[in-house]
Amino acid sequence: MNKYKKLILGLILDALGLVSFIIPGIGEFSDIVWAPISGWLMTKLYVGKAGKVAGFISLVEEGLPGFDVIPTFTLMWLYTYVIKKETPEINA
Repeated sequence: MNKYKKLILGLILDALGLVSFIIPGIGEFSDIVWAPISGWLMTKLYVGKAGKVAGFISLVEEGLPGFDVIPTFTLMWLYTYVIKKETPEINA
């Protein structure tokens, strides 16, 4: 997947994580469902050890109340392509 498509997808997924703030009461239930999905998606977007660590962080961040404002997918993209300067996969 192109790194910029991954960024756009990450921004969308981070926005989905904020839904719990929009719907009071129901939002916390959505975190219970969203947290494991978020962690799993993170491990699929970013393979290897970094992806597994980020997946766990995403699971915890989405599962804890009040931490939904942290843009985990966007931060992982920044880590991968700006800080670590990884080149995109050719065959992905």
